[in-house]
Amino acid sequence: MGILSMLLGCLKTNKNINIINAETAYELMQTEEVIVLDVRTIDEFKGGHIENAIHLDVSNIKDEMPDVLPDKDAKILIYCRSGNRSYQAALKLDKLGYTNIYDFGGLNTWPYEIVK
Repeated sequence: MGILSMLLGCLKTNKNINIINAETAYELMQTEEVIVLDVRTIDEFKGGHIENAIHLDVSNIKDEMPDVLPDKDAKILIYCRSGNRSYQAALKLDKLGYTNIYDFGGLNTWPYEIVK
């Protein structure tokens, strides 16, 4: 990520996927209507997740629109543990036609509270 992108908190990787940092994600959660999507395994999710996050294991994102994400234009903030699965999920959702995707990496860099 370039210095300018880090300062702005957002990097566009294609027309529908934005790479943001934890601080930007947190601000969006506080100020806008967003869907927070945890794409880790169910055991990881149960071990601790961001409050109000929806769980959808990245391996369950296939060729059809997931039931938990009925609005393809909703602002979706995606995370996993370290950032790899969240980006894979973002790519899959983009391929399915979702238009407002924000990948903020993993819980390993999340400085805010989580719930168990």
